[in-house]
Amino acid sequence: MSNSFLVSVIIPVYNCEKYLAEAIESVLAQTYQPLEIIVIDDGSTDGSAEVAKRFGTTVQYCFQANSGTAAARNRGIELAKGDFFAFLDADDLWIEDKLTNQMAAFTNNPNLDVVYGQVQQFISPDLGENLKAKLEDSPKLVPGHIPSALLIKRDSLFQVGLFETQWRLAEFASWQIRVTELGLQTMMLPNLVAKRRLHETNKGIKQREYQTEYVQILKASLDRRRAKG
Repeated sequence: MSNSFLVSVIIPVYNCEKYLAEAIESVLAQTYQPLEIIVIDDGSTDGSAEVAKRFGTTVQYCFQANSGTAAARNRGIELAKGDFFAFLDADDLWIEDKLTNQMAAFTNNPNLDVVYGQVQQFISPDLGENLKAKLEDSPKLVPGHIPSALLIKRDSLFQVGLFETQWRLAEFASWQIRVTELGLQTMMLPNLVAKRRLHETNKGIKQREYQTEYVQILKASLDRRRAKG
Protein backbone atom coordinates (compact mmCIF):
# COMPACT_ATOMS: atom_id res chain seq x y z
CA MET A 1 0.00 0.00 0.00
CA SER A 2 1.37 3.41 -0.86
CA ASN A 3 2.46 5.13 2.30
CA SER A 4 -0.09 7.90 1.83
CA PHE A 5 -2.43 6.81 4.62
CA LEU A 6 -1.80 8.26 8.06
CA VAL A 7 -1.94 5.75 10.92
CA SER A 8 -2.87 7.16 14.33
CA VAL A 9 -1.29 5.16 17.16
CA ILE A 10 -3.00 5.63 20.52
CA ILE A 11 -1.06 4.64 23.65
CA PRO A 12 -2.96 4.86 26.96
CA VAL A 13 -0.62 4.98 29.95
CA TYR A 14 -1.15 4.78 33.70
CA ASN A 15 1.93 4.62 35.96
CA CYS A 16 4.00 2.75 33.38
CA GLU A 17 7.24 4.79 33.29
CA LYS A 18 9.29 1.58 33.34
CA TYR A 19 8.00 0.37 29.97
CA LEU A 20 6.58 3.37 28.09
CA ALA A 21 9.79 4.41 26.30
CA GLU A 22 10.24 0.90 24.89
CA ALA A 23 6.64 0.88 23.66
CA ILE A 24 7.04 4.26 21.91
CA GLU A 25 10.38 3.19 20.39
CA SER A 26 8.70 0.09 18.93
CA VAL A 27 6.26 2.41 17.12
CA LEU A 28 9.02 4.73 15.88
CA ALA A 29 10.86 1.67 14.52
CA GLN A 30 7.93 0.72 12.24
CA THR A 31 8.82 0.13 8.61
CA TYR A 32 5.49 1.78 7.71
CA GLN A 33 5.20 5.57 7.88
CA PRO A 34 3.52 8.16 8.23
CA LEU A 35 2.49 7.83 11.85
CA GLU A 36 0.78 10.01 14.42
CA ILE A 37 1.65 8.92 17.98
CA ILE A 38 -0.73 10.00 20.74
CA VAL A 39 0.02 9.19 24.39
CA ILE A 40 -2.94 9.62 26.73
CA ASP A 41 -1.77 9.80 30.34
CA ASP A 42 -4.64 8.53 32.49
CA GLY A 43 -3.67 10.39 35.66
CA SER A 44 -0.22 8.82 36.22
CA THR A 45 1.54 9.73 39.45
CA ASP A 46 4.94 8.35 38.39
CA GLY A 47 7.36 9.60 35.74
CA SER A 48 5.26 8.54 32.71
CA ALA A 49 4.77 12.18 31.63
CA GLU A 50 8.53 12.85 31.59
CA VAL A 51 9.13 9.71 29.54
CA ALA A 52 6.55 10.71 26.90
CA LYS A 53 7.81 14.31 26.75
CA ARG A 54 11.39 13.15 26.12
CA PHE A 55 10.29 12.23 22.58
CA GLY A 56 9.49 15.87 21.81
CA THR A 57 7.15 16.70 18.96
CA THR A 58 7.14 13.13 17.58
CA VAL A 59 4.68 12.27 20.37
CA GLN A 60 1.47 14.16 21.13
CA TYR A 61 1.05 14.01 24.94
CA CYS A 62 -2.29 14.55 26.65
CA PHE A 63 -3.04 14.28 30.39
CA GLN A 64 -6.46 13.46 31.83
CA ALA A 65 -7.73 12.74 35.35
CA ASN A 66 -7.70 9.00 36.06
CA SER A 67 -10.77 7.60 34.27
CA GLY A 68 -9.69 4.12 33.11
CA THR A 69 -8.22 2.62 29.96
CA ALA A 70 -11.43 2.86 27.92
CA ALA A 71 -11.73 6.60 28.55
CA ALA A 72 -8.03 7.08 27.71
CA ARG A 73 -8.41 5.28 24.38
CA ASN A 74 -11.54 7.31 23.62
CA ARG A 75 -9.66 10.56 24.27
CA GLY A 76 -6.98 9.41 21.84
CA ILE A 77 -9.64 8.63 19.23
CA GLU A 78 -11.05 12.16 19.63
CA LEU A 79 -7.62 13.67 18.94
CA ALA A 80 -6.58 11.28 16.15
CA LYS A 81 -6.48 12.51 12.55
CA GLY A 82 -5.45 9.24 10.86
CA ASP A 83 -7.14 7.20 8.13
CA PHE A 84 -6.38 4.11 10.23
CA PHE A 85 -6.27 3.65 14.01
CA ALA A 86 -3.97 1.37 16.00
CA PHE A 87 -3.62 0.92 19.75
CA LEU A 88 -0.63 -0.07 21.84
CA ASP A 89 -0.74 -0.74 25.57
CA ALA A 90 2.13 1.07 27.29
CA ASP A 91 3.68 -2.20 28.51
CA ASP A 92 3.49 -4.02 25.15
CA LEU A 93 5.78 -3.89 22.10
CA TRP A 94 5.22 -3.94 18.35
CA ILE A 95 7.20 -5.98 15.83
CA GLU A 96 8.77 -3.55 13.35
CA ASP A 97 6.81 -4.74 10.30
CA LYS A 98 3.44 -4.89 12.12
CA LEU A 99 1.85 -1.99 10.26
CA THR A 100 3.49 -2.84 6.92
CA ASN A 101 1.97 -6.33 6.98
CA GLN A 102 -1.42 -5.12 8.15
CA MET A 103 -1.59 -2.32 5.56
CA ALA A 104 -0.66 -4.85 2.86
CA ALA A 105 -3.68 -6.93 3.92
CA PHE A 106 -5.92 -3.87 3.45
CA THR A 107 -4.42 -3.27 0.00
CA ASN A 108 -5.06 -6.88 -1.05
CA ASN A 109 -8.61 -6.83 0.34
CA PRO A 110 -10.10 -3.32 0.35
CA ASN A 111 -13.33 -4.61 1.96
CA LEU A 112 -11.57 -5.40 5.23
CA ASP A 113 -12.48 -3.34 8.29
CA VAL A 114 -10.09 -4.74 10.91
CA VAL A 115 -6.81 -6.66 10.65
CA TYR A 116 -5.34 -8.52 13.64
CA GLY A 117 -2.12 -10.53 13.94
CA GLN A 118 -0.36 -13.01 16.18
CA VAL A 119 0.91 -12.17 19.67
CA GLN A 120 3.73 -13.65 21.72
CA GLN A 121 3.91 -13.30 25.49
CA PHE A 122 7.21 -12.56 27.22
CA ILE A 123 8.25 -12.25 30.83
CA SER A 124 9.50 -8.77 31.65
CA PRO A 125 13.27 -8.93 32.32
CA ASP A 126 12.88 -6.73 35.43
CA LEU A 127 10.79 -9.34 37.29
CA GLY A 128 12.17 -11.05 40.38
CA GLU A 129 12.97 -14.77 40.07
CA ASN A 130 10.16 -15.78 42.45
CA LEU A 131 7.57 -14.03 40.27
CA LYS A 132 9.10 -15.32 37.04
CA ALA A 133 8.58 -18.86 38.35
CA LYS A 134 4.85 -18.19 38.81
CA LEU A 135 4.29 -16.88 35.27
CA GLU A 136 3.95 -19.11 32.24
CA ASP A 137 6.28 -17.96 29.49
CA SER A 138 5.30 -19.63 26.24
CA PRO A 139 7.11 -18.71 23.01
CA LYS A 140 4.17 -19.94 20.92
CA LEU A 141 2.18 -17.45 18.86
CA VAL A 142 -1.47 -16.93 19.74
CA PRO A 143 -4.15 -15.08 17.73
CA GLY A 144 -4.00 -11.50 18.97
CA HIS A 145 -7.42 -10.57 20.31
CA ILE A 146 -5.91 -7.63 22.19
CA PRO A 147 -5.80 -3.90 21.36
CA SER A 148 -2.05 -3.96 20.65
CA ALA A 149 -2.56 -6.44 17.78
CA LEU A 150 -5.14 -4.65 15.64
CA LEU A 151 -5.34 -2.06 12.88
CA ILE A 152 -8.75 -0.63 11.95
CA LYS A 153 -10.06 1.77 9.33
CA ARG A 154 -11.20 5.10 10.77
CA ASP A 155 -14.77 4.77 9.43
CA SER A 156 -15.05 1.20 10.69
CA LEU A 157 -14.03 2.26 14.19
CA PHE A 158 -16.71 4.94 14.32
CA GLN A 159 -19.22 2.37 13.08
CA VAL A 160 -18.43 0.18 16.11
CA GLY A 161 -18.30 3.19 18.43
CA LEU A 162 -16.10 4.17 21.35
CA PHE A 163 -14.97 1.91 24.20
CA GLU A 164 -17.49 1.59 27.04
CA THR A 165 -16.12 3.31 30.12
CA GLN A 166 -18.22 1.35 32.64
CA TRP A 167 -15.91 -1.66 32.18
CA ARG A 168 -12.60 -1.55 34.06
CA LEU A 169 -11.14 -4.79 32.71
CA ALA A 170 -13.22 -6.11 29.81
CA GLU A 171 -13.80 -3.01 27.68
CA PHE A 172 -11.97 -4.53 24.72
CA ALA A 173 -13.90 -7.83 24.87
CA SER A 174 -17.14 -5.85 24.80
CA TRP A 175 -15.94 -3.75 21.85
CA GLN A 176 -14.94 -6.91 19.93
CA ILE A 177 -18.38 -8.44 20.47
CA ARG A 178 -19.88 -5.33 18.86
CA VAL A 179 -17.51 -5.77 15.87
CA THR A 180 -18.89 -9.31 15.45
CA GLU A 181 -22.53 -8.23 15.89
CA LEU A 182 -22.12 -5.62 13.15
CA GLY A 183 -20.69 -8.23 10.79
CA LEU A 184 -17.53 -6.25 10.06
CA GLN A 185 -14.90 -7.90 7.86
CA THR A 186 -11.93 -8.98 9.97
CA MET A 187 -8.74 -10.86 9.19
CA MET A 188 -6.21 -12.59 11.48
CA LEU A 189 -2.73 -12.54 9.95
CA PRO A 190 -0.35 -15.47 10.55
CA ASN A 191 2.45 -12.92 11.22
CA LEU A 192 3.70 -11.98 14.68
CA VAL A 193 2.69 -8.33 15.22
CA ALA A 194 3.05 -7.65 18.96
CA LYS A 195 4.66 -8.89 22.15
CA ARG A 196 2.63 -8.86 25.35
CA ARG A 197 4.68 -8.20 28.47
CA LEU A 198 3.99 -10.26 31.59
CA HIS A 199 4.83 -8.32 34.73
CA GLU A 200 3.72 -7.67 38.30
CA THR A 201 1.18 -5.01 37.52
CA ASN A 202 -0.68 -6.46 34.49
CA LYS A 203 -4.26 -5.24 34.58
CA GLY A 204 -5.65 -8.78 34.60
CA ILE A 205 -3.57 -9.60 37.68
CA LYS A 206 -4.18 -6.35 39.55
CA GLN A 207 -7.92 -6.11 38.86
CA ARG A 208 -9.11 -9.66 39.44
CA GLU A 209 -12.21 -8.28 41.21
CA TYR A 210 -13.53 -7.16 37.82
CA GLN A 211 -13.45 -10.65 36.23
CA THR A 212 -17.30 -10.88 36.47
CA GLU A 213 -17.50 -8.15 33.81
CA TYR A 214 -17.05 -10.80 31.10
CA VAL A 215 -20.29 -12.50 32.17
CA GLN A 216 -22.15 -9.17 32.18
CA ILE A 217 -20.85 -8.33 28.70
CA LEU A 218 -21.99 -11.67 27.25
CA LYS A 219 -25.43 -11.17 28.81
CA ALA A 220 -25.67 -7.66 27.31
CA SER A 221 -24.78 -9.07 23.89
CA LEU A 222 -27.44 -11.80 24.15
CA ASP A 223 -30.01 -9.20 25.20
CA ARG A 224 -29.17 -7.06 22.13
CA ARG A 225 -29.50 -10.05 19.80
CA ARG A 226 -32.85 -11.04 21.34
CA ALA A 227 -34.11 -7.46 20.98
CA LYS A 228 -33.21 -7.58 17.26
CA GLY A 229 -35.32 -10.70 17.06
